[in-house]
Amino acid sequence: MIKVAFYDTKEYDRPGFERYGAQHGMEFLFLETKLNEDTAALAKGCDAVCVFVNDTVNAAVIDRLYEEGVKLIALRSAGYNNVDVRAAFGKLHVVHVPAYSPYAVAEHAMALLLTSIRRIHKAYIRTREFNFSLNGLAGFDLHGKTVGVIGTGKIGRIFINICRGFGMNVIAYDLFPDRNSDIEYVPLDELFGKSDIISLHCPLTDETRHLISADAVEKMKKGVVIVNTSRGGLIDTDALLGGILRRKIGAACLDVYEEEADVFFEDRSGHIMNDEALARLISMPNVIITSHQAFLTEDALNNIAETTVGNILSYFENDGICDNELCYRCGNIERCRKERKERCF
Repeated sequence: MIKVAFYDTKEYDRPGFERYGAQHGMEFLFLETKLNEDTAALAKGCDAVCVFVNDTVNAAVIDRLYEEGVKLIALRSAGYNNVDVRAAFGKLHVVHVPAYSPYAVAEHAMALLLTSIRRIHKAYIRTREFNFSLNGLAGFDLHGKTVGVIGTGKIGRIFINICRGFGMNVIAYDLFPDRNSDIEYVPLDELFGKSDIISLHCPLTDETRHLISADAVEKMKKGVVIVNTSRGGLIDTDALLGGILRRKIGAACLDVYEEEADVFFEDRSGHIMNDEALARLISMPNVIITSHQAFLTEDALNNIAETTVGNILSYFENDGICDNELCYRCGNIERCRKERKERCF
């Protein structure tokens, strides 16, 4: 029987993993704590660990897991910026879920945008108090506006299609543009200068960290709306706050935050918010924040569980080979040059 230590467990995680795990004789040790250097020892006796976006999988944690006999790190997410893939090479194999439901994330981005510009959240609060005044609720049409999409992978492309359905003008930027597509790619500075709305759909890497910086904000149109459902580190929080306070940024719709690890996914309603930047953002009337919720649909949860269990089985039953492995050896972490025909190490 394959035994898996499942870190950062939430109530909505268990049904799918219990169901698919039971079908394949897999045992999950569900742990509420996040994975870090202090909790890595809890995986002793397990064949694999299953981790999420705010678990810490750095070199020290990888070494500890390796010492405890763990062979596999199974991410139940697409992003892997919290995993030191280089440190894992030669010790632990790493697999991820490349596409659980890109529609869920893209649709949530549009939901945040519509809620913000049409003041839906404010209207909801008013009518619950029987206040039916429309004062201060005027928004603007999306039709005819220019949206700049940064990152044109699966989620970015779906968001582009949604925007086109609203009659929006779409421009895009990607470090690796698809020249065979019908997407209009422009330089990043041009995107900043022309976009009424900017939506982020790229991974967090050394090249994209703080992509939205103070310098970038200065290049944007006055009143720009920024949407981020990707990774919090793409935005410099101080630059965002400064842009909002100077009225350069008209609104921000955030499902992620660069210092979210110790806050998101938890009930903090009975505590004083120690993160002053986050508290200021939440207090602003033109900022909407959800708690890394974009992925959270029944369809996505089912796909995540099914694919993650499949990844684990593939590794242990297929001589260490899994199509969704992340391998540092070849330099192209997600697209190994061996096309997964043999073990990476």
